[in-house]
Order: sequence, then C-alpha cells, then structure tokens
Amino acid sequence: MFTIRNYFLTVLTLGFVSLSNAQTNKKMTANFNEDQKKVYSTIRKMVSAFQNKNIDGVLSTYEENAVVMFEPQKPVQGKENLRKAFSQFVMFNPTYKFGGHEIYISGNIAKHISPWSMVGNLPDGTEIKESGLSIAILRKQADGNWLMIQDNPHGQYLLEKFKK
Repeated sequence: MFTIRNYFLTVLTLGFVSLSNAQTNKKMTANFNEDQKKVYSTIRKMVSAFQNKNIDGVLSTYEENAVVMFEPQKPVQGKENLRKAFSQFVMFNPTYKFGGHEIYISGNIAKHISPWSMVGNLPDGTEIKESGLSIAILRKQADGNWLMIQDNPHGQYLLEKFKK
C-alpha cells in the first residue's frame, strides 16, 4: 500500500509549474512551438486544478488508462484509482519550484521533463522537503489537445539506485 508521505510527495511533483512565477515561466517557454505550448498548457492546467482542489480538473489532464508512479516502480492506472490517490492530497498546500521545462515531440507523443523541489506540510504540521526529476508522457488527442498517459515524478530513481 502507498504511504501518505509518498502520495504527498508524488502529487507535489507531477510536472507541476509554479503559477506564481508566470514571468519566469514565460521566459522558459518563449522558444516553444505551438504543440510544445499546448503540452505545457496541459501541465499548467493540472497544477491549477490541483491548487484549486478540483480533482475532476486534475483528472481531465490524463487519458482514461493513464499510469502514474506515485511511488517508484509501483504504477497506479486508471482514472478512478488516480482519483483516490489525488484525493488524499487536496488538504495539503505545497510550495513547489521547477528548474526548467523540456518538451520533446515525435508525431503525436510528447515528453515533458522538469527538475523539481518542494516544501510542504503533513496534517500534523511536519515539514517535508524533497526534490527529483519529473517525466511525463503525453499523447495528442483528435481535438489537438494533449493528455498525459504516463507520469513519473521519480525519474531520478534508477540513477540514485545505480549510484548506491
């Protein structure tokens, strides 16, 4: 079973973009083409929905059978399972930052990569500080929008394991 701490850390890192840094984000995305901007928009939409505690809005950024790695090597699949996981965290008010955004597109598949750091509090007030590498795979839909199909906020996991 997933621990509340791991759920919390994962939700904080699922490709989130700090909406308070709009000017910085604009500079980071200035060289994006139109499809890259749409991919980035999906990530921002997810963040905004999460910050507004809108679980339906969060889920609207994922395909029906999307996979999220709430813990390394333990995928959770399907919107109802994701709903349960994301619902665990709407009471937390995390602060997160990203060190940039890379978006690569090949046909109708895109990869979004972003290093992250976060500070948050568990319900008991315990402060948590974490960092990592978020990797999200998105697919272009028939309407031209992009939805996440795989989301792994622990992209650094194997590298850390290899170094040990």
